[in-house]
Amino acid sequence: MPSGNRAGLLGKAAPAIFVLLWSTGFIGAKLGLPHAEPFTFLTIRVLLTLAILVPVALIFVRQWPGRKPFGHSMVTGVLVHGVYLGGVFFAISRGMPAGVAALVVALQPLATAFAARLMLGEKLRPLQLAGLLAGLFGVALVIAPKLVGGVDVSGITAVTLASAFAAVAAISLGTVYQKRFVSGLDLRIATVAQYAGALIPFLLLSLLTETRQVDWTGEFVFALAWLVLVLSIGAVGLLMLLIRTNTASGTASLFYLVPAVTAVIAWFLFGEKLTPIQLLGMAVVMGAVALATRAPKK
Repeated sequence: MPSGNRAGLLGKAAPAIFVLLWSTGFIGAKLGLPHAEPFTFLTIRVLLTLAILVPVALIFVRQWPGRKPFGHSMVTGVLVHGVYLGGVFFAISRGMPAGVAALVVALQPLATAFAARLMLGEKLRPLQLAGLLAGLFGVALVIAPKLVGGVDVSGITAVTLASAFAAVAAISLGTVYQKRFVSGLDLRIATVAQYAGALIPFLLLSLLTETRQVDWTGEFVFALAWLVLVLSIGAVGLLMLLIRTNTASGTASLFYLVPAVTAVIAWFLFGEKLTPIQLLGMAVVMGAVALATRAPKK
């Protein structure tokens, strides 16, 4: 097959590949967390990621930026990787189902629109506001069985919900922060800076709150390798490729598919089940996000 045709096929397949890879991040957390505490797990993951990315940046990047843009990228990393991943991993480590965690995090595009309204002065269109409210209603349907004392949904508590919503707030604020303060920075340098920033809270929380014991089983090593190579480097790199080459219209819309794909994978691997009302909530959230982000600008 000619190289042009292969490139075209890869471009068409890239969105589906990205959704599949990104969805497995929640599954990797589910696999690895029984063998290590969440912040210890994330510290090891970031250290290994930096061990790969730093030499690449040193070899291929000729001119490094000053301290100010590097520092802004580190702040972005604290929010987008540190609080976001920390919140998700902590919630899952306390028993929140991977599919539910992915669903809560799916509110990110809506929360980002709201944060942009506050920090950048961007107008929140009526359909965006309607989508935000509908999305919150959808999440309420997902957690309703636990709140009303009906069907037991283990792992959905005030602590895990607060952790998951903190993750949503952090990645939304981090996205807006990056848009406002970070621009034109080499992608390789920005990635190194972001993971360096994320390492700070992971390492501190690991030292202050955890035993740092790791059960180096084959399952843990596989989950760690998958998260480092496939997620931290592969999926993030593919996302940047999609944005830069415009291979998908509205790249952010790909995140709508993550909860459903994650739920299917979690069902297949772990036997996680969602009740009918939770499935309805998932549909409402995904439809609400699509409604808000695809609304045409006036």
